[in-house]
Amino acid sequence: MSDLARAFDHGKAFIAFLTCGDPDLETTAAAVRAAVQNGADLIELGIPFSDPTAEGPVIQAANLRALQSGTTTDKIFDLVRELRRDVTIPMVFMTYANVVFSYGTERFLSNCRDAGIDGLILPDVPYEEKEEFLPACHKYGVDFVSLIAPTSESRIAMIAREAEGFLYIVSSLGVTGERSEIKTDLASIVSLVRENTDIPCAIGFGISTPEQAKKMANLSNGAIVGSAIVKLLAQHGKDAPEHVGAYVKNMKDSLR
Repeated sequence: MSDLARAFDHGKAFIAFLTCGDPDLETTAAAVRAAVQNGADLIELGIPFSDPTAEGPVIQAANLRALQSGTTTDKIFDLVRELRRDVTIPMVFMTYANVVFSYGTERFLSNCRDAGIDGLILPDVPYEEKEEFLPACHKYGVDFVSLIAPTSESRIAMIAREAEGFLYIVSSLGVTGERSEIKTDLASIVSLVRENTDIPCAIGFGISTPEQAKKMANLSNGAIVGSAIVKLLAQHGKDAPEHVGAYVKNMKDSLR
């Protein structure tokens, strides 16, 4: 079993996303620890990028603030090493192909292994182009996490069969951000995934309330929340970690 799959060992998983360096890396570290202490099963760390095409306005603004505060990929690797002194749950990076390319794919993935990153999510890399990253991921033992979108249709079975770690099911078309309701027929997507793989799948994009999280986790193995957490960091700045902790506890309780 991959380290990522461990996140789904204790019932429905709650996956928390944060943009590294918003408002600064110390606050990111404190917010990650608060999420972990309050029941998060897996942490997605966003490496900021100047053109985050999959993100809605909330996470776009967080990327900008993080870059303006001087956040670099090297500093984020240091952050992960520091977190790994006491954070034992799986952690993945979510970023864009350009970030990895410009850093050097081999160097990036070897640093992932050494720092303790378990997986990599690149929302702008289509399934057909993942070969550019897979060999290095496999060489350094980092799961390349695939995304399935409502538009994946005929490709869902194929993506599921080759999936590693866990499958990220995108709940709705468009960019990340909170949604009042999620209308996609996720049940049929999940059942098609289930016919082709037994690795866990979690649903993200648009989830912000305990009710939504429970609904999504009932369909799948877990819920992924980003914008609602990033919004707390935008609102409370350095005081955000305690708010993040309370929010995560509330969300995780809804999945129990």
